[in-house]
Amino acid sequence: MDHENQDIPQSGQGNGPREVVLRYEAPVTPIVERYIQPTPLPGQPKKHTSPRKKRKGLKIFLFCMLGLLLVSGVVTALWLGGAFDDHQSYHDDDFEQRHDEDYYDNSEHGETTIKRLPNTDQVKLRYNESHGEALTIQEIYQKVNPSTVTVLTGNRDGSAMVGTGVIFTEDGFILTNAHVIAGGSECYVVLDTGEDYRACLLGLDEEKDLAVIKIAASGLPAAEFGDSDALTVGDPVFAIGNPLGVELRGTLTDGIVSAINRDVYVDGVTMTLIQTNAALNNGNSGGPLINVYGQVVGINTMKMGSSSTTSVEGLGFAIPIASTAYMINDLISYGEVHGEVMIGISVQPVPVTAENGESALLVMEVTSGGPGEEAGIQKGDLIVAADGEALTKSTDLLRVRRRHEAGETLKLLVERDGKRFTADVVLRESDT
Repeated sequence: MDHENQDIPQSGQGNGPREVVLRYEAPVTPIVERYIQPTPLPGQPKKHTSPRKKRKGLKIFLFCMLGLLLVSGVVTALWLGGAFDDHQSYHDDDFEQRHDEDYYDNSEHGETTIKRLPNTDQVKLRYNESHGEALTIQEIYQKVNPSTVTVLTGNRDGSAMVGTGVIFTEDGFILTNAHVIAGGSECYVVLDTGEDYRACLLGLDEEKDLAVIKIAASGLPAAEFGDSDALTVGDPVFAIGNPLGVELRGTLTDGIVSAINRDVYVDGVTMTLIQTNAALNNGNSGGPLINVYGQVVGINTMKMGSSSTTSVEGLGFAIPIASTAYMINDLISYGEVHGEVMIGISVQPVPVTAENGESALLVMEVTSGGPGEEAGIQKGDLIVAADGEALTKSTDLLRVRRRHEAGETLKLLVERDGKRFTADVVLRESDT
């Protein structure tokens, strides 16, 4: 943080107080932990060293060496056959912590070579716009912690990245941050039970900082996802993750929503995020931000850190689920993010009143050649309902649109000159 002091009056100078300008430049960093591996990741054979024993002759020595060679061969064969992929415990002692901020630069980590799975359009991440009764903190933890996993990514330089992920299907689809796995050559997931699995990659987008991985498992506890658009400033939220590594995995912290739709500039990209004061530390990346109903409404991604001149506390950020669900589904279907679907109209944010007294949205602009124009919508029309749901604010239309994919039809009830008709809008991907 730099202080602009040239406008501060000295003692005896000036006739009154002068303005003091404070320029704030806090570093924004991903919250992922980097480790150096003195021992292999789960799924790799560990080198066992026997304690030194008293010398009892050359024959015993040679016999032991032969036995070690045989055991080593068996272990290597089992490893290559994948026998160590599942159900192994994992401890933080296996790694030496290392902080290396330069490593997180996207240009530094190299190609991601984690084994990829074929993409599929049969799996979708869905979030609920409704919810039940508010839960206690204990109930929230019991509901979401089993769905929260540790994500370990092995890198070619011998280091490992440790982050968090969220299970969203019972058969092992997991959501995490792209920066948790970017540049990795192998990936493992550790469940809250301690069981670990080798993970494969479905897709990632470093600009959006989202990734989908999968493990070969069934009957997993999938998290419930909720509507981040329903959050307001001051709402209680909770985070679960692995602060400072796997030894503290399953840590719960709490706070409030400090701001919504907060634009944060990171590595040349502006991300629109949820701001929270819930404690987020290295290792929390990719973990869930949870509302009071036990629904995952965001994916924790970064925090503003302190510098030599600035102390920063309670400035964490999460990727909102409602505005990025289509991106996550694109990663599953295509391995990359395609454009968001569009209606091709702009509406006035503040609703107006139709002739019968209903709330409606005024169309301010219609994109030439867009889906809205092709469906017969014109500037000045009133949009009364979308898919049969009343519209009391512009975000209501946005919420209904986000339920659809490209090629699907959105039904809009339109009023023009006191008469109503239904416009069938066939949605298309936007070009941006």
